[in-house]
Amino acid sequence: LWDHEGRRYLDMFAGIVTVSVGHCHPVVADGLKDQIDRLWHTTNLYLTPPMHEYAEKLTATLPDHLKVCFFTNSGSEANDLAMALSRQYTKSFDVISFRNAYHGGSPYSVGLTAHGTGHVVGGLEQPGVKAYGAVPNAGIPPSRPTGNVGAWVSARLGGKVLDYSVSGRPAALFAEPIQGVGGAVQFPKNFLKGAFDLVHERGGLCVIDEVQTGFGRLGSHMWGFESLGLRPDIVTMAKGIANGFPMGAVVTTPEVAQAFTGTLHLNTYSGNPLATTAASKVLDVIESDGTQALCARVGGRLIHELAKLRDEFSIVGDVRGKGLMLGVEMVEDKSTRAPLNPADMMEIWDSMKSMGLIVGKGGLRGNTFRLKPPMCISESDADFAVAVMRKSISD
Repeated sequence: LWDHEGRRYLDMFAGIVTVSVGHCHPVVADGLKDQIDRLWHTTNLYLTPPMHEYAEKLTATLPDHLKVCFFTNSGSEANDLAMALSRQYTKSFDVISFRNAYHGGSPYSVGLTAHGTGHVVGGLEQPGVKAYGAVPNAGIPPSRPTGNVGAWVSARLGGKVLDYSVSGRPAALFAEPIQGVGGAVQFPKNFLKGAFDLVHERGGLCVIDEVQTGFGRLGSHMWGFESLGLRPDIVTMAKGIANGFPMGAVVTTPEVAQAFTGTLHLNTYSGNPLATTAASKVLDVIESDGTQALCARVGGRLIHELAKLRDEFSIVGDVRGKGLMLGVEMVEDKSTRAPLNPADMMEIWDSMKSMGLIVGKGGLRGNTFRLKPPMCISESDADFAVAVMRKSISD
């Protein structure tokens, strides 16, 4: 990226994890230019070729039980729709999310967002959402299970939430494979699988939010839930879906989708020809450019080099993540994980920008640098990012 004075920057945040295959990728740009001369918009009450073709291409990347697409304009809208589908299907109202989660900022999805900074005075969120309290490694400090993970999940989620806070059958559990805005927080092995099993046993649906983790960003799989051995009932996605063009999607089973029969669901702009063309071209680039393998290769190099900063500096408390979805947690004290004070965080952040590196910032206390670049960066880009971070921290 270049600013108005011609200064060059390496973008390691991708417009908040949204520019998936690179700024102005020629395949995506040319596809949009061609579609502009054909058709910009028509109501999604009538199928257009780009919408139909993209739905087929998208569902082909998912497990066979997920075959029905709904299109939206954003991740917040996608999670709103997933909540509505869950409630309509189960005829239940209560929805569960995890502490430190981020699922959007709309009046419905902000209720799923368990960050104090995501809420406003007076509250926009809707009732019926339970923020489940125990999330490991959220930096506040961590609450990590010991021994049998399944027993721990059963006691925390089953005993404390499902038994006492949910009126019978839950409508849904929402989860991210890796918590994005929360600071690239990963769950212990089998944590989410145990939670999904509990909710399924009680008749609820499980919704996986792939808005930030999807489309191969984690390197090992196309979708984050695949790497965790999960079988979701609904998958939500947005951000990188169309390389920055406003779009989101919900993919679910025919059985769940059938619950909307006779229910009016209309979104004026969703699935429009421009958005679905851009999204279709993104899938083409992911395949032709091998971006998933790149995420594994370059992401592996990046986290290995970032881990050296943790060993070099007392204020680097943790380096975590997978593929090209990484977090560097900054602390005052490694033993207590007390967050680095905001003034020092801002000084380091500004220093990186002044040296030509753009990264994000997240975590509950805003003390985790987020590195989630376009899925086209090179090993030399990764090395440059680490060098700038090292210089900014040491100064």
